[in-house]
Amino acid sequence: MQGIRSGLVALGVLAVAVVVAVTTASAHIERASYWPDPAPDTSVNPPAGGAVPKARGLFSALRRKPPGKTRVVCQKGSMRRLRGAIRGARRHGYEVRPSEEPRKLSARRAKKLRRFNARLKKRCRFRSIQAAVFRARNNDRIVIMPGRYTEPRSRAQPTNDPRCDDLEVLNDEGSSQALSYAYQVKCPNDQNLIAVMGRKVGPGQDPAEPREDRHGIPNLGACVRCNLQIEGSGVSADDVVIDAGRIESGDGGPPEPVKDVGIRADRADGFVLRKVKVRHAAEHNIYVLESDGYRLEHFKTYYAGEYGVLTFVEDHGLMQHCDAAGHGDAGLYPGASAETGEQTVEPKRRYNQEVRFCDMHHNAAGWSGTSGNAVWVHHNNIYDNALGLTTDVFTASGHPGFPSDSLLIERNNFYSNNFNPYVDGSDVVPTIPVPVGTGMWIAGGNNMTVRHNHFWDNWRRGVMLFAVPDALVCGPAAGGNEQAGCDESKVSTSFRNRFHDNVMGIDPQGRRDPNGTDFWWDEFSDNTNNCWYRNIGRDGTEASITSVPAALPSDCSTSRGMGGPVQQSELLGCFVAISSDTRNCPWFTTPPEPH
Repeated sequence: MQGIRSGLVALGVLAVAVVVAVTTASAHIERASYWPDPAPDTSVNPPAGGAVPKARGLFSALRRKPPGKTRVVCQKGSMRRLRGAIRGARRHGYEVRPSEEPRKLSARRAKKLRRFNARLKKRCRFRSIQAAVFRARNNDRIVIMPGRYTEPRSRAQPTNDPRCDDLEVLNDEGSSQALSYAYQVKCPNDQNLIAVMGRKVGPGQDPAEPREDRHGIPNLGACVRCNLQIEGSGVSADDVVIDAGRIESGDGGPPEPVKDVGIRADRADGFVLRKVKVRHAAEHNIYVLESDGYRLEHFKTYYAGEYGVLTFVEDHGLMQHCDAAGHGDAGLYPGASAETGEQTVEPKRRYNQEVRFCDMHHNAAGWSGTSGNAVWVHHNNIYDNALGLTTDVFTASGHPGFPSDSLLIERNNFYSNNFNPYVDGSDVVPTIPVPVGTGMWIAGGNNMTVRHNHFWDNWRRGVMLFAVPDALVCGPAAGGNEQAGCDESKVSTSFRNRFHDNVMGIDPQGRRDPNGTDFWWDEFSDNTNNCWYRNIGRDGTEASITSVPAALPSDCSTSRGMGGPVQQSELLGCFVAISSDTRNCPWFTTPPEPH
């Protein structure tokens, strides 16, 4: 038993080397981040944050009554592009996400949209989205007419601008650790094609070393662009394209990025983004950071180097009706989400973010949530990735929120996650190591609920669960990182996970299409309260569930891991291969199709 435990610690050390290599390859090291105050900011009227913001309807954008002003961005060909989009939508419908049937555009709606855009054109004063953002204030709206926006002025701004050298966060030795919030405010287009900086720079500086307690943002200034809504005025997200890289690549690759981030909303409480398509950023197409309250909807994100959407240390958030494809890490990533689950300091537990009605496909991972807590993931289609969904702590060195807990994953379809980005010639360059052919894994998590989902045609496995020793996340083996809630002498994951009422190896139409193995558990020694029950296998019965081990505990109260040497051997062997940069691991080879 001690050998298994030691082996997993060694696995952790090797995995850290991989994560460090990936992180340091990025253009910038991000600042240590903090969860915002979940209470609404009443200095703004209406208050900012405290809840998911409501979206204001497009046709109200030109009303003169408060709150806020509307700024219109357009191009010379905006009306021509709109008319073309309307014709196409009237004849063939328009697509919100690939797995849905095209939606019809009625003649009445088409006429109203055409007339309203003609009014917008008369009000247009901006050719640049960033220029309109700079002018925006609390409660304002920015309406973007159809067009392809490359933001030439933002593209021309230097990276690592010497004007902002004195605003980098320095460590005790005086070396640069990260770009501070003040850096982003002064040099907003160093890293970002479009930057929404929601608050003034507050008093003091970012701490050189992250505070152990990540509740509350230090040096928080007053709202200047809170409750800002940015939206396209076309038929669908396809009509307003924001491109941070190679325009000629269209919605595919290669991205050839010129900026790390497409749209950044930083400390921008109450941020709303609707009906736009963002593509080709070096790191993240859409990035929401340290903001209380966001809504991202009816959007598309393609071919960023890492994430289609990264929301980090967020609260009161919603992503819905979206399409995310072609990313080197994950399509959608609500990382280090607020501790409102098992570890909450509030009177009641609650889900702090919700992801629904989205397609995540053709990414290294469809959905990811490192050190994420209390996120509700439902009614999504997750397919054609290497790994459909990952929630983990082993890439979480420095991320607040350890241990990850309390996700609810329900009524999703996980299927055909057999895309292999590790082969030569792949159009997606992976930045994470994941097992090709897997529906989802929980790689160190507690109190996760996986229920009422369909998993089919995942050639390696439907679902994986394994523990991660704390020594991987904090202490010497993790590079000396200190992490709240982490004790290198303990194993804090994976406990109290429930998998029930899932349909394995059968698609929603009732057709048999098996996974390689339905459930895989590492049986980590002394892990307790993990259970699997009322799941249906490929032949329509509980008895036809396939698993490793062959018998999974169904009683949560008595479940205890007794050690799984075969499983631990696989985990250790793969991370040895990863750390030595070889492919001597089955994870990176497409498994054969099961029958």
